[in-house]
Amino acid sequence: MKSIADIRMRGFLKRTPVKTLLKLIKEHSQLLSSEEILTVEASGRILAQEIISPVNVPNFERSAMDGYAIDAESTFGATSYNPLMFRVVGQITPGQTFDAEVQSGEALSIMTGGPLPKGTNAVLIAENAELVCNQIQVLDAVSPGKHVGQIGEDIKKNQSLLKSGRTLRPQDIGVLSSIGLKNVKVIRKPEVELLITGNELLKPGEQAGGVKIIDSNSVMLSPLIKRDGGLLTAVHHLPDERDLLQQHLSESTADLICVTGGTSVGIEDYGPILLDELGELLVHGIPMRPAAPTGFGLIPGKSAGAAKKVFLLPGNPVSCLSAYDYFVGRSLRLMGGRSADWPYRTKLVKLATKISSQIGRTEYVRLRIENERAYFIAAGGASILSTTTQADAFMLTEEESEGFAEGDEVLVWLYDE
Repeated sequence: MKSIADIRMRGFLKRTPVKTLLKLIKEHSQLLSSEEILTVEASGRILAQEIISPVNVPNFERSAMDGYAIDAESTFGATSYNPLMFRVVGQITPGQTFDAEVQSGEALSIMTGGPLPKGTNAVLIAENAELVCNQIQVLDAVSPGKHVGQIGEDIKKNQSLLKSGRTLRPQDIGVLSSIGLKNVKVIRKPEVELLITGNELLKPGEQAGGVKIIDSNSVMLSPLIKRDGGLLTAVHHLPDERDLLQQHLSESTADLICVTGGTSVGIEDYGPILLDELGELLVHGIPMRPAAPTGFGLIPGKSAGAAKKVFLLPGNPVSCLSAYDYFVGRSLRLMGGRSADWPYRTKLVKLATKISSQIGRTEYVRLRIENERAYFIAAGGASILSTTTQADAFMLTEEESEGFAEGDEVLVWLYDE
């Protein structure tokens, strides 16, 4: 712990490369266990089982058109010059059955989706039949199976429908419902707790005054956590009190804890020291602007082998946003069975201005896109959140890069999903 305490008010003695932090996140963000939920509530969730159909869909032959169920062989030889007459013996609609067997020379009025009765193997569409009293006139032969939906035409029994790891779409849960699956196993959502620290902070919705500022981090992080498949279980606004922060870190049952503020090297920055005392502080300080005070570590969980992941996020909102997006969101997506990649669209654009970058540091650069060209807004400005609302996109420079020249083509991530 001494090495941690020594850096307070003296700056970071050593920064962990961004790539090293990403490797540590991948190593410690194991896939969570599964849970069983109602199929009707499973859209957007990650499937934790392969789905094998236990049934045929449909499990009966049915009409694909409105018309007349008929024995196809009975129509052979019918032409406009030699029409054949069939007696209509009844009507059937979807969900009904016709118990009698249709005989040769007979037809049954049938609606789309109605089950084919015994004695028939084809459907004559209504447009090709002329109804005269209780008879129809057939002017052309009908082939067996014509306009008939076959058993298993949609889904066959024992067919593999969906693989484990799939993000379930609305049409997917429709298919699951069609095979009678009431419940489905999905990956459990990572539970997240936010500890928003700072004596200077007011809760969202309160009025700023004096030397107080309103917390924007919790409001910003909440939808991002939801986007990344996390389940936000609690938000606590805490003053800069060591014992109170220690209590929340120790008692939390969340899979992942985000501490905002109190993560740097100031006299009231208790986050790194407590994380080192309660568990293992793996990272404290990274060569990234903004987001340099970011930290990451583990605290033993209540069950054996389960460690709570703790991210120390800077209190300044742009730093908080970039650190969450680059690191925390990745951890949540990995735990929840999603792709580690950002859920942003990418685009190649040419720079309208040069961008400078210090070797050895990653820059989180905000950009405005206009006429397929990217204009620099800001790289620093950790507390100027409005730079992210003015921006259409962002890019990251590599630690080995000195920057980019005007006219260079770069890959950017678009904020709008």
